[in-house]
Amino acid sequence: MLDNITKKNIDDCRDVLVGKVPDPKSQIEQITLALIYKFMDDMDKEAVEKFKGKAKFFTGIYAKYGWRKLFDPSLSGQDMLALYSEALEKLNTNPNIPELFRNIFKNAYLPYRDPSTLKLFLKHINEFEYSHSEKLGDAFEYLLSVMGSQGDAGQFRTPRHIIDFVTACVNPQKNETILDPACGTAGFLLSAFKHIRNQNSKETEIKTNDNLGNPIIQKILIPTFTPDDRKKLAANFVGYDISPDMVRLSLANMYLHGFATPLIHEYDSLSSEDRWQETFDVILANPPFMTPKGGIRPHKKFGVQANKAEVLFTDYIAEHLNSNGRAGIVVPNGIVATSQTAYKQLRKMLVQDSLIAVISLPAGVFQPYSGVKTSVLILDKRLAKKSQHILFLKIENDGFDLGAQRREIDKNDLPVALQTLEAYKECLSNDVVFKDFPSLATLVEKSVILENRDTILSAERYFEEKIIISEFEKVRLGDITEVITKGTTPTSVGFNFQESGINFIKIESITPEGFIIPEKFAFINEECHKSLKRSSLNENDVLFSIAGALGRVTVINKKYLPANTNQALSIIRLKEGHNPFYVASILRSHIVTDKIENLKTGVAQFNLSLEQIKDFEIPLPPLEIQQQIVAEIEGYQKIIDGAKQIVSNYKPAININPDWEMVELGTLVKLVGGSTPSKENSSYWENGNVDWITCSDFSNSPMYIEDSIRKITEKAVKENSTSIVPKDTLVLVTRVSLGKMAFVSKPTALNQDLTALLFDEEKINKRYGYFFMLSIAHKIENDGHGATVKGVTRDYVKDIKVPLPSLEEQQTIVKSIEEELQLVNANKRLIAMFEQKIKTKISEVWGVVSEPVERKEEVELG
Repeated sequence: MLDNITKKNIDDCRDVLVGKVPDPKSQIEQITLALIYKFMDDMDKEAVEKFKGKAKFFTGIYAKYGWRKLFDPSLSGQDMLALYSEALEKLNTNPNIPELFRNIFKNAYLPYRDPSTLKLFLKHINEFEYSHSEKLGDAFEYLLSVMGSQGDAGQFRTPRHIIDFVTACVNPQKNETILDPACGTAGFLLSAFKHIRNQNSKETEIKTNDNLGNPIIQKILIPTFTPDDRKKLAANFVGYDISPDMVRLSLANMYLHGFATPLIHEYDSLSSEDRWQETFDVILANPPFMTPKGGIRPHKKFGVQANKAEVLFTDYIAEHLNSNGRAGIVVPNGIVATSQTAYKQLRKMLVQDSLIAVISLPAGVFQPYSGVKTSVLILDKRLAKKSQHILFLKIENDGFDLGAQRREIDKNDLPVALQTLEAYKECLSNDVVFKDFPSLATLVEKSVILENRDTILSAERYFEEKIIISEFEKVRLGDITEVITKGTTPTSVGFNFQESGINFIKIESITPEGFIIPEKFAFINEECHKSLKRSSLNENDVLFSIAGALGRVTVINKKYLPANTNQALSIIRLKEGHNPFYVASILRSHIVTDKIENLKTGVAQFNLSLEQIKDFEIPLPPLEIQQQIVAEIEGYQKIIDGAKQIVSNYKPAININPDWEMVELGTLVKLVGGSTPSKENSSYWENGNVDWITCSDFSNSPMYIEDSIRKITEKAVKENSTSIVPKDTLVLVTRVSLGKMAFVSKPTALNQDLTALLFDEEKINKRYGYFFMLSIAHKIENDGHGATVKGVTRDYVKDIKVPLPSLEEQQTIVKSIEEELQLVNANKRLIAMFEQKIKTKISEVWGVVSEPVERKEEVELG
């Protein structure tokens, strides 16, 4: 269990380094090197002082590098830096150091030359003791998890609870060999170790004290391993990684968890044949999703010939299991859904040989650094031979929300999914039919999957989320089109964009609502247009985005012709007798956007294939009905467009009488600022009940903030410079989202990017003050200064000149603006009402009951 002192020491080290070593991975490496360096010296000290022996590591010519020598009072800061830097570069040549430590120090160096930073950093490292090593494994994992949350190039990307879930699904045993062929920081290997340790432990009661010093009885698990068990267990865990940096971190992580000589190898699993003959009982992995530009050049031993990393790794794992081996693999959506030949061959091989279950994870699991859709493949060669089915499990919630912050929530499908998988495996083992399974599970015959030409393993394909009973026949989109194709980039065929010429429509030329923005067209010349004949556009072509911002749809009007497009937009050219505006409306429906979410592939940029577009099935009424539906929708859309014009163009205006006095805002309000309590102090945040707002709370430009995203404790308010402002206080954003403002609906604390305006209501009407500030919000935004993040000072706010009529006149102005707002709000309701009518009409065509969307009636201002 990670204690707060150890956690704070890790945080202190990071805080010291961040100014000089901004790269998260480099910070980890520097902390790792320093910890191992310190621990070797601690072991020497223990050997001499406790056991009356001799130093082992820092002896002979290497004695001068002993950790304690760095703190010699006679050394200047520059001398300390020179000695430490030299030591890092020399330690991997020290013959007295075990190979494990030499590997950790291989190619080590100090990436900065500031003595004061090094001195403070080493001071914090000195707080760690080798005698505390049982805590340091958890501390090191904490360090890796913190860096992982920063999304450093996807290196530390698998959330801990997902790792543990996959491990539990595979259920490794103490006598089994276990591999991770892309081990990163050894997260899966250590999860497997802890899983086995917990399986082989007994519960024991110990006497200890609580935080107040009161004696308590605590229950803990004590491993029952014999010395021989431990020795064999250590030899069962193997990791490969192509990156020497990752190998170094894995070695350190395994060592800090009690592995004296971890079997972590610097090895290219995909290109090297040296370890091809090695097979394992269990393989656990989340292999890299990304493929280097130009692809990978693997050797010829793979069963599936491919150059994509995700295909090769999945194939590698399947081929390196023992005859009764098992595996759990986190894979991107391409593995289960992409229709390219190599992917189809891989899926067919998995279904026939080893796959027993596919677990679909929600798309936000890897937030904040990737929204990629993933699944978990469960392989079991023994049980696969006994089953004619594949179990599909669909996880909607994993215990955390799917936003960038990944906050913990009550809903969690993982425990039920695990129980279902265990029950299914038990039924297979005992030759019993698996009948009772929850709504998140379904069984599909292997023959059904293999009969499909693409052998799709996307769980969503086999779940009926809604019972769709349309009165209209459903047809495959490819069957009602003359062609479905896409364009290309002019530069790829030797042409450059022009200042003017033939219109070239890119994805940014189309709004999410389907409107075309001519101002965002690029241009090509006539020769280029002829060269790109395949993607020359016709009137009534439907454009559907298949790369980047997926699912944008529009219909080409002849006024934009001649025109061409690129590879991010598919061109859907319908056969005669089909209305393109009807098809566009269907493709814009939530049923299609849900389907896209489950089909998309890619990491940095999401993609759909033309084959997937062709396979879309849509309801197709007769042409006359299509035209009636389009006419009805267009009528609704005209009302929406008119209402949106009113809403978007409305701004409260105050007609200033030249006779009014112009008064500095500082004389009418008291300005109150805020701060951010230290995030290192958990007592400021855990179980907080005080609303604490930041710029994020203003994201939707509300008039009132009802509830803050984050909460702090009363202790945080007392011990920091944040203040609580009363209900109905106007708060202005003075940094980052500059110029936004809102009232708070209850007593609230602020962070340092906000300024509260406490109006003197004997001089100024609060609502008048708000409407005036709103009228100059754009000016405040333009007046902001700062290279990367713009802001205004509190003095700037104080100096704002406010036209100040009498309180009676202020009230009259407020009343007039509020009457205007009632009309604007009515238009907002009109927009919501007619948007819902469009959704309802499209849902009727699909045969789905569309739920009304609840919307706030208050207008979003600013």
